[in-house]
Amino acid sequence: MAAINYRLIDVDALDPDNAFPVELITPQFPPVPLADVQALATQCRQLLQRGDQEGALRSALENVPYGGDEQGKEMHLHTLLEILSSIKQAEMSPILSRIYSSPAGTELLDVLMKYLYKGMARHNSSTTTTPGVSVHATGVSSVSGSGAREFGVAPSRGDGGGMSVLLSWHEKVIDTAGTGAIVRVMTDRRTV
Repeated sequence: MAAINYRLIDVDALDPDNAFPVELITPQFPPVPLADVQALATQCRQLLQRGDQEGALRSALENVPYGGDEQGKEMHLHTLLEILSSIKQAEMSPILSRIYSSPAGTELLDVLMKYLYKGMARHNSSTTTTPGVSVHATGVSSVSGSGAREFGVAPSRGDGGGMSVLLSWHEKVIDTAGTGAIVRVMTDRRTV
């Protein structure tokens, strides 16, 4: 009897008539122009300058550019991470509780969790395709050009500061929304 590793068999190749087309599985969204993402980023920054961190966070989470191109999605990620880094640790739980208790609270915290994972993935990647971002031998990323900054990380704090912000938010979201948020994010086909 031959040893066959059944885990490596491509079952779709055996019966291609039963394979689902990608269009049925992946949701379609209307295109979001880059100008709309830039306008939202400006609006969120204005809310931050007025001291309305919760309003800025809620606005960013309610207006996710699912149909945007990669540049628009990256810009929205930077906006959201800027908002997260501007909120103090003591204010995280009350803000998340108020958002969670709102009518679409579960959905908003799931969107936040998507952005946390995307931020963690970008922060940990050793190579980057974002123009103007360089990774040094020390592991510290530096951003040049449009005045962007590492996600709330002061240059003197090094690499760990940005990740600690993301991990703090992750912990607070799990405390508020439960571990179901992780499962919902992993199974959702909409990408941020």
